Amino acid sequence: MSETGGGVREVKSAARTVELLEVLAARGDRPARLQELADALGVPRSSMYALLQTLIARGWVRTDVTGSLYGIGIHALLTGTGYLDSDPRVRLVRPHLDEASEALGETIHLGRLDGRNVAYLATRESHEYVRGISRVGRRLPAHAGALGKALLAERDDADLPDGPYEALTPNSHTARGPLLADLAVVRRRGYSVDREESVTGIVGFGFALRYDEPAQDAISCSVPVGRVTPAHEELVVAVMREVRARIEAAAPGARGAGGAPDWR
Repeated sequence: MSETGGGVREVKSAARTVELLEVLAARGDRPARLQELADALGVPRSSMYALLQTLIARGWVRTDVTGSLYGIGIHALLTGTGYLDSDPRVRLVRPHLDEASEALGETIHLGRLDGRNVAYLATRESHEYVRGISRVGRRLPAHAGALGKALLAERDDADLPDGPYEALTPNSHTARGPLLADLAVVRRRGYSVDREESVTGIVGFGFALRYDEPAQDAISCSVPVGRVTPAHEELVVAVMREVRARIEAAAPGARGAGGAPDWR
C-alpha cells in the first residue's frame, strides 16, 4: 500500500482524483473520452464515470453537450490563481520582473522547479515579441530551458536522472553527459544560457534565486535570436544579475514575515 512522504497511508480516492485532474490538464486543448481516462488510470469505466460526474458537479471537470468529452474545469484555474496570490515569493519577485522588462524590452519569466519540470509562475511579455499563449501555469522540462538549467546547476550531479531526455528542438540536450557538461559551465559562469534548446528562435538567460537552499525559483530573460548581439547579451546579463541581487536582498520579507507560512 502506498504511503505519503510523511509515512501516512495514501488515500486512494484522493490520489485517483488528483491523477485524473493531472491527466486532463496535461492534455491541454485535447478533450478525453471516458474510456481513454479509464485506461490511463487503470480503473473500471463505471468508477471513472462516477468520479467524472462528481467533479463536473463541483466545477473541476467540464464536459461537452453530448456528455462524451471531458476537459479540465474552471475551478482548476481559480485554485491556481489562489496559489499565485498566496505565495510570498511570487509577490516579492513580480515588481522586479517589471523592472527587468522595462530595462531590456524583453520577455521575463519566474519559474519554480517541480520534479523534473519547471512551472512558470509569472511572465512579463515583451512588446516586441508577444507569445500567442501565456506560459503562466505551464511546465517545461528542466533540462531544456534557461530556468531549469539554472536550477539544476544548484544541485548535485547525482540528482540528475539518467537520460535520454525529451528533445523539444534539435538543440535540446538529450543525453546526460552533454547536460552535465553544460551545468558545469553554468556553475562557473553564474547563469544559464538556452540557445534555442526549448523554443526555436529564442535564446534564454536563466538566474537561480538563492533565497532557498537549494534554489527552487529562478528568473530568466527570453530574447529572439535575431536580437542577440554580443552587446545586447552583455546588457541582458548585467541587468538580470542586478535584478537577482535585489530580489535576494529583499528575500527575508518573503520568508514567513508578518506571520505568513514559510511554504515548503
